[in-house]
Amino acid sequence: MPLACGLQDQRKFAAEALFYLMMYGSYQAIAERSLPIRLLASNAEKILRLWEPGAFSPPFERMAAYYELVSMAGFTHIRPDFGIDLIHTRTRTHEIEETLVASTPFCNLVKFAKAGVTGEPKVLLIAPMSGHFATLLRNTVKTMLQDHEVYITDWKNIRDTPPEAGVFGLDEFVLHVIDFTRFLGPRSHMVAVCQPTVAALAACAVMGKEKDPCQPASLTLMAGPIDTRVNPTKVNDLANEKPIEWFRNNLIGTVPMHLPGGGRRVYPGFLQIAAFMSMNVERHSKAFVDLFKHRISGEFEKADAIRAFYQEYFAIMDLGADFYLETIETVFQKAALPRGELTFRGEPIDLRAIRRTFLLTVEGERDDICAVGQTLAAQDLCAGLKPYMKSHHMQPGVGHYGVFSGKRWDAQVYPVVRNHIQASL
Repeated sequence: MPLACGLQDQRKFAAEALFYLMMYGSYQAIAERSLPIRLLASNAEKILRLWEPGAFSPPFERMAAYYELVSMAGFTHIRPDFGIDLIHTRTRTHEIEETLVASTPFCNLVKFAKAGVTGEPKVLLIAPMSGHFATLLRNTVKTMLQDHEVYITDWKNIRDTPPEAGVFGLDEFVLHVIDFTRFLGPRSHMVAVCQPTVAALAACAVMGKEKDPCQPASLTLMAGPIDTRVNPTKVNDLANEKPIEWFRNNLIGTVPMHLPGGGRRVYPGFLQIAAFMSMNVERHSKAFVDLFKHRISGEFEKADAIRAFYQEYFAIMDLGADFYLETIETVFQKAALPRGELTFRGEPIDLRAIRRTFLLTVEGERDDICAVGQTLAAQDLCAGLKPYMKSHHMQPGVGHYGVFSGKRWDAQVYPVVRNHIQASL
């Protein structure tokens, strides 16, 4: 009987493994076969736009607009460039130097600094690992460069990381934050956007407990899920309506063997982006209709803005299965951090150990991903900080992305962040 049970379990495991291989394999096959069509459409669009240089011809523009939509109908796993060459400050224009300063199998630490300028506050900008590349924070980096030296966690697409590099879970994420903070040295500053706010708090608590001389002078948490029990959003509801086994059995795939990370178990980026888009189908559909209308009516600036957004949005990356499942279970289902149950390498994390780091929390009034109050919860959890070391900013009129990108970020949110960093020097 035990042998029969063992054989049955092996068959079940083999069937599940085959399904996960087929799920990702089918996507990859479709992506590779459609790529030549998209490239052909892209080239056709460029040729049509060059047909009558400097002239606006409605027939050609309509054909080019059709080809543009076809060329955009798909995802890419190639990281876009940051493309930050120049920034304009209040006094002058600066050339920007982009340098790779540290690297692990899972992440690059990329430094941005104004050429010839030294001595500005060092900021570790922690990008989300949520299906998009760190270039999604391009505007955040560009704005912060006005007054700071910016180091960003440029997470690698884990499907390109060989399995022998090891697993990547929540502990490894926290460890990366700690190591990179130590790399920057004493009196540096930490800014975490969205999902990594939990890891950032955990890292500061670990460093505080160890009385690490490199613990950051300031910590800014922006639109993050510190306590998802507060004003639950649709994202929170989706994470809680199924047990963790459902996520493990239905959303985890296996990277095809012909890719560098072949055999890795991942939460595929194409599932993540599909889930996000399904939450706002009408808005995304309207965006592509508007893109076409703007093109054929000659409103090129509006069309270019929509295209630029979706070129970034459709550049996707996979998440390691360990990290994804731990995040779903620990952050969203169990709310382990606010309950005092989160651990790092088996040891409990005590946020009261944060005593030397000035804290700023930032939220957006219309955020439908991390609702008002979820990030603010960090203020009470960091009970070891004196009241004058804690501040909060709620930005009216912005959603999730408006907290760290766009006109209100530039004009209203960033000055608060800048002043917070200056006050902690």
